[in-house]
Amino acid sequence: MKLLVKFNLIFVSVVAVGIAVSGWITRDLLQGNAREEVRNNARLLMESATAVRGYTAGQITGLLEAQMKVEFLPQAVPSYSATEVQNALHAKYPAYAYKEATLNPTNPRDRAVGWEVDIVGHFRSDAELKEFVGQRDTPTGPSLYVARPLRITNPACLQCHSSLEAAPKTMIARYGPANGFGWTLNEVIGAQIVSVPMAVPLARAAQSFNVFIGSLLAVFLVVGVVLNLMIWWVVVRPVTRLSLLADRVSQGDLSAPEFAAGSRDEIGVLAVSFARMRASVVQAMKMLEG
Repeated sequence: MKLLVKFNLIFVSVVAVGIAVSGWITRDLLQGNAREEVRNNARLLMESATAVRGYTAGQITGLLEAQMKVEFLPQAVPSYSATEVQNALHAKYPAYAYKEATLNPTNPRDRAVGWEVDIVGHFRSDAELKEFVGQRDTPTGPSLYVARPLRITNPACLQCHSSLEAAPKTMIARYGPANGFGWTLNEVIGAQIVSVPMAVPLARAAQSFNVFIGSLLAVFLVVGVVLNLMIWWVVVRPVTRLSLLADRVSQGDLSAPEFAAGSRDEIGVLAVSFARMRASVVQAMKMLEG
């Protein structure tokens, strides 16, 4: 097996291992960054919904208190305001979603279904759990969700939701007497759930990974070609010439030319040693002839 073939086998093996290891690390890093980006987007939406709830409770509910005695205005309810604002965003970006999933809601649109019930169950069973992050498949692709518990911490909420008798008549007239009652203080009645699509960030991560691997392959290919040319010129070419001269001398061809080596590296040292050996062979053959 020729020297260049051996070198290329070793080079290709090292490159393959290097690309495999760096590709594995880079892929995990890019996908991790993509998931972190999605989580940050989800938390940003969650904070915006919480801000709307706080604004409504602090500045809107009191202003509409008098009108609420005549007609129930859902705009005075923090959860309704937060959902409406997020629904406006959902209309433009359908893959983004926000819901205040509740086990026993006043507004039927807030009723928890399927996987949402499971999330609420996690919060109800673990009082220390403040946030739950998960991933689920949707018709538009994988989606990451961030959920936080809806806990009754304000006694004012029980004025509408403790019992049917205590609830405002205007609210019963709007939503009926069947739902949204029996809540108790410090009870987890539902969960705020924000869903954010993962397809775009993961696609960007995959594209970045492909570009990185392609660039890495191109760099190693150029390096391989340059190393092959260098090894051929610096090592293989002079060694081949020296080998041919040694073969001629070993067969008694004393007219073989001297090997000119101007370098002081290992090839040059080998050439000097070959010249001494050639001189010794020539002298020995002349002695035999004499």
